[in-house]
Amino acid sequence: MDETIKFYKENTDIIVDTFKSLGFDVYGGRNAPYVWVHFPGRSSWDVFAEILEKAHVVTTPGSGFGPAGEGFVRVSAFGHRANIKEAAKRIKQLYR
Repeated sequence: MDETIKFYKENTDIIVDTFKSLGFDVYGGRNAPYVWVHFPGRSSWDVFAEILEKAHVVTTPGSGFGPAGEGFVRVSAFGHRANIKEAAKRIKQLYR
């Protein structure tokens, strides 16, 4: 079990580092494999659609978790390492 937890924490670190390197505020990822990324002044659904359509990466619109989630997307660290790295690469290409 410890190896599994370690694996997903490493995936989380990749996601956090990716968005932070692009100047985004990120939350979570310490005790759960989910990272919340803030897009101030933007609709969470618009950001979700932009990432899906332009980077072909699936996130979750924050507003689906209630009004406080508006302006955020949630990114999951559950996935194969190669897929997480590819998603990070695509996100960097989109927001550089």
